[in-house]
Amino acid sequence: MNRNLWLLTICQGLFLTNNVTFIAINGLVGFSLAPLGWMATLPVMGYVIGGALSTPLVARTQQHFGRKASFKMGLGVAFASAILCAYAAVTRDFWLLCAATVVAGYYNANANLYRFAAAELAAKDWREKAVSLVMAGGLIGAVLGPNLAQYTRGLTAVPFTGAYLALAGIAVLSYLAMMPIAFEPHQPPQATPGGRPLSVLMRQPVFIVAATAGALSFGVMNLLMAATPIAMQQCGLPFSDAAFVLEWHVIGMFAPGFFTGHLIKRFGALLIMALGALLYALCIAVALSGTDLHQFWLALLLLGVGWNFLFTGSTTLSLQTYSSEEKDRAQGALNFFVFATLAVSSLASGVLVTTSGWDWLNYGSIAPVAVIFAALAWLALHRHRPRPV
Repeated sequence: MNRNLWLLTICQGLFLTNNVTFIAINGLVGFSLAPLGWMATLPVMGYVIGGALSTPLVARTQQHFGRKASFKMGLGVAFASAILCAYAAVTRDFWLLCAATVVAGYYNANANLYRFAAAELAAKDWREKAVSLVMAGGLIGAVLGPNLAQYTRGLTAVPFTGAYLALAGIAVLSYLAMMPIAFEPHQPPQATPGGRPLSVLMRQPVFIVAATAGALSFGVMNLLMAATPIAMQQCGLPFSDAAFVLEWHVIGMFAPGFFTGHLIKRFGALLIMALGALLYALCIAVALSGTDLHQFWLALLLLGVGWNFLFTGSTTLSLQTYSSEEKDRAQGALNFFVFATLAVSSLASGVLVTTSGWDWLNYGSIAPVAVIFAALAWLALHRHRPRPV
C-alpha cells in the first residue's frame, strides 16, 4: 500500500459514509414527507437513478479530463447536493429532496470508479489486493455513517437536517484527501477512440458474468438494506437499533476487504463469488426466520459479507475483459448496469416493504440470487469446455 492507495482508501471510506447515511435517513425522511407510503424510498431511488443517468457523463469527463479532475468534480456535486437535501428537509419539500438525490448521483457514479482507479495505482500482480484493500476503506463508512445519522439527526429543529449538513462537511474532507493523490498521467483522447467497440466487449462471457453478478449482487443488497430501517420501525424497534444493524451490515461489507483479495488470488474469483451467493441465500433464510433484533443483525451481516465476495470478485473478474484504452467505455457500462439494477431495487424495496411486508421482500430476493448462481455455473462450464482443434 503506497500513499496514493491509502488516500484513495480514505476517499472510499468517506464515500461510503455518504452512502450509508443516505440509506439510513433518506427512506425515513421520505416516509415522513411522501404523499403516499410506497413512495418512501424514492429519495433512495433518486440517488441511484442519478448515478445511472450520470455514467455516460462521468465516462466522458474521465476520458477528457482524467481521473483526478473528474473525481474532484464529483466531490463538488456531493457538497452542493447535501446542502440542497438539507434545504428540502427544512422546507418539507419531498420532490426537491428527490431531485437533490438525483443530482447527488453524479458523485455516486464518480466515486464508484475508485475501485478501478485502485487497480491502476498498483503493480499488475497486486491489482486484486489493491481493489480489495481500497474497498476495505468502507469500514470508515461502517462506523461513521450510522453514528453520523444517529448523533446529528436531532442537531436542528427539523430531524436529520443536521445529518445532511454533516455530509457536506464529509465532501470537503474527501476533497482534501483527493488533492495529493498522484494518478497516472492523463492522456488526451484520440480523435478516433482505440480498442474494441463496447458491443464486442459486452459479448465476452467473462464480461457478461462480471456485469450480471456485480449488478444483481448490488441490487439484492440494496433491496434489503434500503428497506431495513423502515421494516424495523414497522416492527416497533427504535432508530438506534436500525443504526446498529446498518453499522454491522457495512462492517460485513468492507471488513473482509483485508483478505478477499488474497482469497481471490488463491482460489479464483468464481469460487469466492459462489461463496458470496451462498451467504446471500443464508441471509434470506435468517431474515425469514423472524423479526427480532438479532435476526435483523445476523441477516444484514451475512448480506454484507456476501456482497463483498460477490462485488470484489466481479470487479477483479472484469479486469480481464478490457485494455487500458477500452477502460472508460467498459467501466461506464459496468457501472450503468449496477445503477440501473439499483434503481429498480430501490423502488421495489419501498413498495414491497410498505405494502407486502419484510417477508415478501425476502422472497423476492430469491430469484436474482438464483440467477447469480446460474451465471457462475455457466462461466465455469464455458471455461472447461474443450476448445475445437
